[in-house]
Amino acid sequence: MELDYMLDDGAWRLLLEGVAARFDELTIIRGFQYYKQGRVEELALRDDGVHVDARVKDNRMYDVAVDLNDLAASECACSANRACTHMAAALMRYAELCGRPIQSLANARSALKSTSPGSKPGTASDNGRGGTRAGTEGAAAKMPFPAGNVGEDANYSAAPTAPRPDRPILTEGELTELPVVKWHERFQARRGPAHLHLRTAQEAGELLADLQAMRPALPWALEQLFTLHALLFVMERIVKPDHTDWRQSGLFMGYHTQLALDGLRGQALSLLEDKLALAGDSSAYWDRLMETADFLRERMLTEDKTLGCFATLYASLWLQWLSPGSAGNALLYEEELRKLEAAEAELGPTLSRQPWTLAQCLLLLYLARDSEALALLARGGSKLILKPEHLAPLLSVLERSKQWARLRDWLAETGPLLAGLRGEELALYGDYWAAVVTQMPEAEPAMWLTLQAMLPYSRTIYEDALAAHGRWDRWIDLQMCMGQDPLSFRVTALKPVEKEAPELLLPFYHQAVERYVLQKNRDGYKAATKLLKRLAKLYARLKRDERWEQFLALFASRNSRLRALQEELRKGGLLS
Repeated sequence: MELDYMLDDGAWRLLLEGVAARFDELTIIRGFQYYKQGRVEELALRDDGVHVDARVKDNRMYDVAVDLNDLAASECACSANRACTHMAAALMRYAELCGRPIQSLANARSALKSTSPGSKPGTASDNGRGGTRAGTEGAAAKMPFPAGNVGEDANYSAAPTAPRPDRPILTEGELTELPVVKWHERFQARRGPAHLHLRTAQEAGELLADLQAMRPALPWALEQLFTLHALLFVMERIVKPDHTDWRQSGLFMGYHTQLALDGLRGQALSLLEDKLALAGDSSAYWDRLMETADFLRERMLTEDKTLGCFATLYASLWLQWLSPGSAGNALLYEEELRKLEAAEAELGPTLSRQPWTLAQCLLLLYLARDSEALALLARGGSKLILKPEHLAPLLSVLERSKQWARLRDWLAETGPLLAGLRGEELALYGDYWAAVVTQMPEAEPAMWLTLQAMLPYSRTIYEDALAAHGRWDRWIDLQMCMGQDPLSFRVTALKPVEKEAPELLLPFYHQAVERYVLQKNRDGYKAATKLLKRLAKLYARLKRDERWEQFLALFASRNSRLRALQEELRKGGLLS
């Protein structure tokens, strides 16, 4: 690593705070994807040490200039006009060069807890992650545990609080032998009967710190499982409302409580991203792991559809700790499918159908039973209200394994299920098509057919794809069919057309000029004059000066009674 890319703890915390404040979750997800795909092709830190210049490949190459001291002042050549995917990808590449964890940047809010002024950088070894941790400080440094808030303004200490002699604690033997349901009973016994529900980040942080005090020094795999269940226990205390049947009235959560829950979920997702350290005789750990899958499944299948908290963690468990590349096998997925199928009859109308359907699709995908998975999604129809981020876990499995033909088929089949979504909501879906066509050019016709069938909702990603492939004739046809105003585009957006196919702009500009004139007001005449000046330059570039003169003379004669228009033409130097 070059010395230029050193980033001290203070600067790292400021960067996390800036990312948490400026970037929304969808942009961070897409930025992380771009970073993983290696789309940040160039990156350099300026001599002042606070500005980063990068080039990020999307449908075309975009220049990015990031101000590390003020992310709001950063710029990108794309049309987003805000903190965009390309900036996020560049920041993740910069963090990598500085030796900082990319996952912390991707989960910036929850990562703030591990970089607070009260944190200590742990130095204790984990003994290769196979044996017992040497001390609690080293363990906490690996997976920071909050001593205070767990929300946006969290302040964390790496060391757990001291055990209280009047409260129950757990030993390594008990954690190995007891099922995880009993772990939660011990958590509740330590918690006591009072204040069963949490509403603030402060309360959640205090409970987490108290549960951490129960934990002895453990082998790393068992510590990972304990930490996950401590987080799940606290999350349950947040999401369970006071009234008994919350599903009938819907779930409402206050702003600060939602922040606390988001922080806990970010912690759990970061933990699941870290490979589970199963080694040697791990049969006891495996039992606890499968009980964890049961625990998350039960909560996922009954949680309110507006929450999606346990569904996200269930999917992450099967994507990370139980994926085919780690501990998974076909018998494991078949058994989990049977449990999910049985849940439909057991839970009846209380079943949360969307996570139930998506969970089955993931397992069917692992078993290469794609047609069954797609049929399951199609049967759900509009009741599922699917978005690209719901499909992302499934599609990312195929992308990571470079199964481009399967990914093409999934995109073609799921596109119609996303009907009704527009613009930025479909951007992630468009990114997957771009990745497929880059690796498998013969998939391009399937992409065009799918995106065209999704119009008008897919207009934004369809336009981006047309521009990326230089299909300017279709791009212009689309703008004209949609009645787009040429003056609403940035000049930079039309420059590629002017450079590669300038003659295509002629009908686009002429059509718009006629619309401006038909407005019969001063603003319309000014807009028409502005666009006529562009037309004059375009005809000159095409060496059709005589044709331009003929058109302008006919245009002025045809509109000779419109005095205001004539005035604007003279002001613009088009008439003498």
